[in-house]
Amino acid sequence: MSVWLSFLLVLLCSWSLSDLVAEACTCLPIHPQDAFCNSDIVIRAKVVGKKLMKDGPFGTMRYTVKQMKMYRGFDKMPQVQYIYTEASESLCGVKLEVNKYQYLITGRVYEGKVYTGLCNLYEKWDRLTLSQRKGLNHRYHLGCGCKIKPCYYLPCFVTSKNECLWTDMLSSIGHSGSQSKHYACIRQKEGYCSWYRGWAPPDKTIINATDP
Repeated sequence: MSVWLSFLLVLLCSWSLSDLVAEACTCLPIHPQDAFCNSDIVIRAKVVGKKLMKDGPFGTMRYTVKQMKMYRGFDKMPQVQYIYTEASESLCGVKLEVNKYQYLITGRVYEGKVYTGLCNLYEKWDRLTLSQRKGLNHRYHLGCGCKIKPCYYLPCFVTSKNECLWTDMLSSIGHSGSQSKHYACIRQKEGYCSWYRGWAPPDKTIINATDP
């Protein structure tokens, strides 16, 4: 065995499992409407407790929540008591603070449990815009039959009448952009989908987006 190969084997063996999974969680930007429509559960809740469950190599964090309101998931689980997530952020686990904030939490139901992660939408409730809150109550549901098409670089175009072009990534980072904060993609009477602006002043920075 060569000296170089021996050195490489020693180097690989010296890496810990935590080193190998570090920075392993990568998520694509997602519009809040897509996060709503693609989730089994969407709730506003306050975290009132947490417990590390000893399952898997890193464990699972179980958050006890006080559900304030449910926006989606009545048929799946009308009352949510626990939210589960990976204990390690490198495996897309989320960190929620206890007895401090109300959160918007989205997730999936699996074997009777609600799971969330960094690739799901979660946010402190007081950071949501008025348009986003209205979207949760009504508008996002109306647009679940539409498709939000991300645009990462120009040129980009819609290719069907049920698409809205999402251009936030051209000038900002995903869900922090204007279309994410103030717009919903809703099917119009004519049968096509277009952006609907909620309570927000006209935004002239949006590129190539239909504003009814």
